[in-house]
Amino acid sequence: MADTTIKKVATRESYGNALKELAEEFPNLVVLDADLAAATKTGIFRKAYPDRHIDCGIAEANMMCVAAGLSLTGMIPFVSSFAMFAAGRAFEQVRNSIGYPHLNVKIGATHAGITVGEDGASHQCNEDIALMRTIPGMVVMCPSDDVEARAAVRAAIEHEGPVYIRFGRAAVPVINDKPDYKFEIGKGTVVKEGSDVTIVATGICVDSALGAAKLLEEEGIHAEVINICTIKPLDEGIIIKSAKKTGKVVTVEEHSVIGGLGSAVCDCLCANYPVPVKKIGMQDVFGESGSAAALVHKYGLDAEGVFASVKSFF
Repeated sequence: MADTTIKKVATRESYGNALKELAEEFPNLVVLDADLAAATKTGIFRKAYPDRHIDCGIAEANMMCVAAGLSLTGMIPFVSSFAMFAAGRAFEQVRNSIGYPHLNVKIGATHAGITVGEDGASHQCNEDIALMRTIPGMVVMCPSDDVEARAAVRAAIEHEGPVYIRFGRAAVPVINDKPDYKFEIGKGTVVKEGSDVTIVATGICVDSALGAAKLLEEEGIHAEVINICTIKPLDEGIIIKSAKKTGKVVTVEEHSVIGGLGSAVCDCLCANYPVPVKKIGMQDVFGESGSAAALVHKYGLDAEGVFASVKSFF
């Protein structure tokens, strides 16, 4: 049974709240949306700063070009839509109008991964991280909870250049609410020490990895868990150091195992310190309609699924 005492917040909520909270500090911050402000939660910002919110309608490609133009006037535009539309439908404009000229545009992509749930395969974007990683100079982040999501928005504003941040629809446990929590683009965090296997996770799967680590502990397997929020640029140092200690690496992501976190980690280890790697994620399949919890369980992305996959690696 789920622990109802744990605070849960959807990272899309964190996104909307962070934009509102940072608006006064950054007066050149503007927000664009594509007729989805209620869903992406940029409506929170719009209610407080209606003159700094632009609804571009159902025209995501055009929205990217509007944001590009605004950035050239000194504005810091955040463009918002579902990941399937922001990374998928508008890929050409993100690449050519934002990435190629390396403009200071931030993309807030919500409703990513299978936890979109009942909206089904057409809306469950499991390819966005792979797409955004291929754009030169693009920073790619996937926060694990409310605390990290808010920190990622601030970091994106302070970073000069294009940034893609992935947010989710479903409420997820808050795991980074600690006095010593610090966030930096390009830096991972060891959230649990271990010696037998390294579990590298991103987004909602960090919580699953921590849950799996507890189950593995009961089996005498001591897993080290690393939270990677910034998939590009990747913190290669923290991954190599852990791989040298444990000799085995497992990656966990709510994304295709092709081109996402797992591929980034494999690129890193192949070039620097080859060890066996197992990738947990969407195994070259589309999602399907169902509740977020049911889908996470079916595709082995909950604590029990990660536990079983890691155990089978021994």
